[in-house]
Amino acid sequence: MAEEQVRHARDLLARPETTVTSIAKLLGASRNTIHNYVPELKGGRLALAEATSTPELPKPTRSED
Repeated sequence: MAEEQVRHARDLLARPETTVTSIAKLLGASRNTIHNYVPELKGGRLALAEATSTPELPKPTRSED
C-alpha cells in the first residue's frame, strides 16, 4: 500500500461506523493487508485512536510571585 493509502485507512478507521472490510474494498486491498499496514489494529480501535491522535499541549503553569 502507498503511504497515502495507509494514512487514508487510519483516518477512516478512526470513525466507529467504518469497518476494516469496507476500507479494504474502498482501497482495493484485502483485510489482511490493512492489518499488516496498520498494526495498531491488533490492540483494537482504542489503541489506534491513541496512536494517531495528536498529543495535547502542556497547560501553562501559573507562577505565584
